[in-house]
Amino acid sequence: MTKIAQLSVSAALTAGLIMAFTPTSAHAAPTIRSKALSTAAAQKNDPYRGGAAGPNAYDCSGLTYYSYKRHGKRLPRTAQGQYNASIKVTPTGRRKGDLVFIGTSSGSVYHVGIYAGFWSGKGWMWNANSEAYRGKKVVLAPIREYTSGSPKAYYGRF
Repeated sequence: MTKIAQLSVSAALTAGLIMAFTPTSAHAAPTIRSKALSTAAAQKNDPYRGGAAGPNAYDCSGLTYYSYKRHGKRLPRTAQGQYNASIKVTPTGRRKGDLVFIGTSSGSVYHVGIYAGFWSGKGWMWNANSEAYRGKKVVLAPIREYTSGSPKAYYGRF
């Protein structure tokens, strides 16, 4: 760049005619995943009801469906459908807001939640729990509670 061109760009920046672009993670816009995660968390303690997709009761895939739909992303309605349509993610590649699928195989997914992060030595997810031991409601729970025995956790992203 010539000295004249450098001065012109500098003068334009100073005058506010050109906006300087400085990427920074501190000012990054929230992703749809982070928004969906916040929406799921806001449903804490809402009741579990089979076939429900909000806004006051949910089944597992209804919670993920509702949480993403609120932010402009339509998912398939069932856990298996959501798994099939998702971009597959490895456990080490999972990010907050990704979906956690529980099943005996990738072709037999029967539960889904939204990955909340890893702390206290455990991965956690928000999900609409259908079992009485957590009260049949939307809860934050360790993923390993759903994988004891033969079920496995699979991860997907939208």
